[in-house]
Amino acid sequence: MQSAWPNQSIFSWLQQVLAERFGHTFSISSTESDTLWLSYQESPVQILLSIDPISFNKANSDLPFTTWDATGDGWASLLDRPLPAPGASTLSSPLIEPIQNGYRINYDILGLTYWMLSRLEETNRTNLDTHQRFAATSSHAFKHGYLERPVVDEWLGILGQVIQKAWPNLQLKQQQSGMKVSHDVDMPSQYGFRSPVGIARGMVADALKRRNFKGVFLAPWIRFNSQTSLHPADPANTFNWIMDVSERYGLVSAFYFICGRTDRAKDADYEPEHPAIRALMHDIHRRGHEIGLHPSYNSFQNPQQIQAEAQRLRRTCEEENIRQTVWGGRMHYLRWEHPTTMRAWDAAGLTYDSTLGYADYVGFRCGTCHEYPAYDLVEGKQLNLRIRPLIAMESTVTAPHYMGLGVGEAALKKFQDLKETCLAVGGCFTLLWHNSQFDSEAERELYKAVVSYKQTPLPCQSNS
Repeated sequence: MQSAWPNQSIFSWLQQVLAERFGHTFSISSTESDTLWLSYQESPVQILLSIDPISFNKANSDLPFTTWDATGDGWASLLDRPLPAPGASTLSSPLIEPIQNGYRINYDILGLTYWMLSRLEETNRTNLDTHQRFAATSSHAFKHGYLERPVVDEWLGILGQVIQKAWPNLQLKQQQSGMKVSHDVDMPSQYGFRSPVGIARGMVADALKRRNFKGVFLAPWIRFNSQTSLHPADPANTFNWIMDVSERYGLVSAFYFICGRTDRAKDADYEPEHPAIRALMHDIHRRGHEIGLHPSYNSFQNPQQIQAEAQRLRRTCEEENIRQTVWGGRMHYLRWEHPTTMRAWDAAGLTYDSTLGYADYVGFRCGTCHEYPAYDLVEGKQLNLRIRPLIAMESTVTAPHYMGLGVGEAALKKFQDLKETCLAVGGCFTLLWHNSQFDSEAERELYKAVVSYKQTPLPCQSNS
C-alpha cells in the first residue's frame, strides 16, 4: 500500500472533499509531525488539527473509541447527541481552543474522514461472509454502536463551525438534503424469461410455498405473451407503478440492469438485448428516469468483466437512442473487493457507484450520506469515479435473515429514523428497493410511506 495518513495525495483529495462540502478551497499542509494546518487564501488565520497517524493507518477494526459532548464544550451537534470519536480512547478538554491567529482542534477530523471515506478499514480483510463481503458486524462502527451515525458528516459539521469562527465573513455552502431511490433489476419478470423447467418450478413454488394458485395458471400465459414487452399481470413488473410513485414525490428512479452471466444460479435470466427489456429501458428513459448497470455476481474481482458489461449496456441503450450524461449503478449482492471493484468502475468510465452499504445492517458504511470522489488508497490517487453511499436496502430491514423487522411499523420507523438523520446533516437518503419486492400490498404501502415521509425535498444535488 503506497499511501499512508498523512501525505500530499491525500491532502489534495481531502481539499476536494472539503471544497464540495463547504463551497471553498482550503489548503491542507503539515509542517509538524503531529499537526495539520488548514488555511484559506492569503489569510493569516489558520486552523490546526491534531494528527493520529497510528489509528487512521489501520486496515482493521481495532481502533480505540470514545465520544465527545460537543454541546458541553459550547459547540452544536448536528444530531443533538455526543459525537462518536473513533481512533481516540480519551479526548482533551476543551477539544477546540482558540490560539493566536486561529483555532486548534485536538482531534484528527481529517484523519477520520480519510479512514472512513477511503474504506481503509476493509482493505485486504479475510473475515468475510458467505458472499465474500465485508459484513457490518465486522466493522468498527457496528462494534461501537455508531453504524447509524454519519460520523464524518457530524465531525465536518464541527469543522464548519470552527471555519465560521476563524473566517466569519466566509459564506459556507448550504447543502441540499434529499433522497435518491434506485432499483436493482434482478428479476424484471417472474415468468417471462424462464425456461420450461423454470416455469414448472415456479408454478410448483406458487402453489406449495406461496399458496398463489392464480400464479399457477398465469405463468404459461405470461411466458408466452412476454415476447415484445413485459406482461402487465406479471408480479415482478412493477416498473410503471414505481415510476408513478417517484413522479408523485418529485423523485427520479434509477433502474440498474444485469448485463452478464458469471453465475447461472445467482445472475438474472434475461438479456439486455431482449425486445421486452429494450422496450422497458425505452419507457424508463421516455419518462425521465435513469438506467444504470448492475454487474453480474462474479464480476466484482474482474475489471475486464465489469467493463464488458458496461459496454454492453451502453451499446444496447445507444441502439435504442437512449442517451444519458450520467452512468452509474451498483454491484449484484453488494459484492465489493476494495479497491479492486472501485478501480473497475473507474476504468469502465462509469460516473458513480452506489454499492457501499451493508447487506446485514442499514447505516453509514462510509460514515457519510454525501456523495464524494473516490480515492484509491493503494495507488495513492483520486479517481474520476464518484461514491454514492447506500444507506438502506429494503431486504436488510425487512428480511428475517437480516434485521427481520418485517413490513410494519418497526420497519417504517427504521427507515424514517435514517431519513431524518440524513436530512439533519444535509445529506442524501439513498434507498435501494428491488422492483421484485412488492409482492404484497403491505410492501407497497411501506414503500410509499418511506418515500413520502414528511415533505421530501428535491432529489439530492450531485457534484458529478
